[in-house]
Amino acid sequence: MKTVILKTASNYLLPLLLLFSFFILLRGHYLPGGGFVGGLIAAIAFVLHAFANGLENTKQLLRIHPGFLMPVGLALALFSGFSPIIFSDLPFMTGIWFPEPLSVVGMVGSALFFDIGVYLVVVGVSLTIIFTITESA
Repeated sequence: MKTVILKTASNYLLPLLLLFSFFILLRGHYLPGGGFVGGLIAAIAFVLHAFANGLENTKQLLRIHPGFLMPVGLALALFSGFSPIIFSDLPFMTGIWFPEPLSVVGMVGSALFFDIGVYLVVVGVSLTIIFTITESA
């Protein structure tokens, strides 16, 4: 299903959906959302692009294999869990926060880095599974 309308729309929707997924990622501290939901939205954006423009074009757009995102995300989530032990005498997975909030993001702490790690893992797993299924079909 490679219509002109879908190809054109997917080129405009990809950056919008990625921006929305980033918004959902940052929103997850205070309201529903977070790394898992944001990662699924980002994966859906790339899947829509792959359906419209072909898998090879989407892989060229990504520039890295999505499987690379999984260990990076796991390492970031693990580091955020150990950061209270490293930077203070708090137990594993205790939230630590920077003293001053950032203007757009708000309060930045270890929970944000954990969410970013989850985001990367979800994008990596989802795209690896879907791209593998698409290649074998």
